[in-house]
Amino acid sequence: MSLPDVPEQTAPANQTAPFSPTTPGVLIRSLTATGVALHRLSLVLVLIFVWELLSRLGWINVQVFPAPSAIGHAIVGKLMSGSLLSDVWASLSRVFIGVLIASILGVSLGSLLARYPRVAFYLSPLIELVRPISVIAWIPVAIIWFGLGDKSAWFIIALGAFFPIFTNTYTGMKQIPKVYLQAARTLGLGRWLFFSQVLWPAALPSILSGIRIGLGVGWMCVIAAELIAASSGLGYMIQTARVLIETELVFAGMIIIGIVGFAMNWLMLLLEHRLTPWLRNNH
Repeated sequence: MSLPDVPEQTAPANQTAPFSPTTPGVLIRSLTATGVALHRLSLVLVLIFVWELLSRLGWINVQVFPAPSAIGHAIVGKLMSGSLLSDVWASLSRVFIGVLIASILGVSLGSLLARYPRVAFYLSPLIELVRPISVIAWIPVAIIWFGLGDKSAWFIIALGAFFPIFTNTYTGMKQIPKVYLQAARTLGLGRWLFFSQVLWPAALPSILSGIRIGLGVGWMCVIAAELIAASSGLGYMIQTARVLIETELVFAGMIIIGIVGFAMNWLMLLLEHRLTPWLRNNH
């Protein structure tokens, strides 16, 4: 007696095999990406190794230039206590608010001055007069106007981030091809649609670059402001460590500033690529 034939079950033609993280191609790409990252960081790793070695040999005064291991220990201690995250968040929140204010003002004024020469005729001298003044010189003024705290920091950050955002917006508007403007006028677009559908999208790469630069400038400004006019944040942490002669904490704060600034710039580059795919497709 023979067994009945069981029809062979085949997967639908459009059904693909489930993704497996152990696929050789995925592993190869992961190893390649890791190798590239290590290659790019090779100089940094070598410098850290030499720095640590010279510190342990006593060739460097660790009281004024602490070893990487001591700095790392200080960072871990701050992380375990929770104070480092609160200081990072305090600085980041001030930067985001200040850069948001700068973005609104910078994009608005940059657009107006680029499209309306009469407005530029009156406002350009004032902007060019204020531009060369260092934000450090504005800190005492900010304290007089707003007192110690977040408002002073917002003012300093917005002031520092405003000029790169304004300049890039103005330049991007000026470089829009005239055929776009002529087409918009031919279609009879109103003023708001003219800006929102033609001018700002065409100038978006320059605007985003300005915001990215402004974010970096704002990150530097917040540290300067917190050194003098704040009671929290990474700048305040560095100032407190200086007073207490905790040099490793000063360097720890500097390294965290660099890491956070690097991460913000990287995220802004990702945002630029996501919002301007036509530029990526052209390369």
